Amino acid sequence: MAGSGITRRSFVSAAVAAAGLGLAACGSAQSQTQSTSSTAAGPTPTAKTLTVFAAASLTESLTEAGELFKAANDGVGISFNFDSSGTLKTQIQEGADCDVFISAGQKQMNQLDAGAASGNSDGLDLINHDTRFDILENKVTLCVPEGNPKAIQGFDDMVQKLRAHDILLGMGNSDVPVGQYTQKILAYYNLDETELAGAGCITYGTNVKEVTSQVFEAAVDCGVIYKTDATSANLTMVDEATEEMCGRVVYPAAAIKNAPQPELAASFLDFLKTKDAGDCFEKVGFTPLAEA
Repeated sequence: MAGSGITRRSFVSAAVAAAGLGLAACGSAQSQTQSTSSTAAGPTPTAKTLTVFAAASLTESLTEAGELFKAANDGVGISFNFDSSGTLKTQIQEGADCDVFISAGQKQMNQLDAGAASGNSDGLDLINHDTRFDILENKVTLCVPEGNPKAIQGFDDMVQKLRAHDILLGMGNSDVPVGQYTQKILAYYNLDETELAGAGCITYGTNVKEVTSQVFEAAVDCGVIYKTDATSANLTMVDEATEEMCGRVVYPAAAIKNAPQPELAASFLDFLKTKDAGDCFEKVGFTPLAEA
């Protein structure tokens, strides 16, 4: 999901090169390539691209914030990789190029951070701990399709209907933060997830966007997703989980130790603490935690 594009500088360079080739009516492919990267004033500096791995629930808001960052940093591009935090953690662990990681849960960040107080069971040391901070808070909500066909009123009502095997619940996989929060909610109500899944009362998504789509398309009777995804998809939220039910939903952000663009990563993390970035997050229901 590349966030970079053709800058005004590179467009002008290409136009100048094309005009020169038209006048000369000749030139090899090699000379064309060289011409598009230079002007009369000399070579254009190589464009820098920041690679950001971020939880799928950040897709809309972080993309918007990224456009503001690019506008303020001429010539900089951003390549976004949005997916479940568990999948992104695995990709980073396996050596994928990444500058900044923003997880939807502390667990996945801790697994990569040797400086974490707990949760670093594999001894991985891939996070620049000094750059780490909590950037956002989200909420876990219960959402229903348009018209709410099963008339689900909230979590208490969902529980009764699940026990009666009367509804189909959409939730994230166990390696996905939103799935882990849902598991805590099921445990809070003393529901047996394995039994419900075996009875055909639960279906799963590989990330929160898949669960959101299941609800939007009425493929399920209800789904547990983040407030921000429900807001972006204009879904009906019938209840919001309390901290007692599933804990706080806090997103940590940090630079990767072997970031290809460490200075750009630091600059981007600083930008995410600004009010301009915070406004992008608040639009969809996030609560910024680190505004400068």
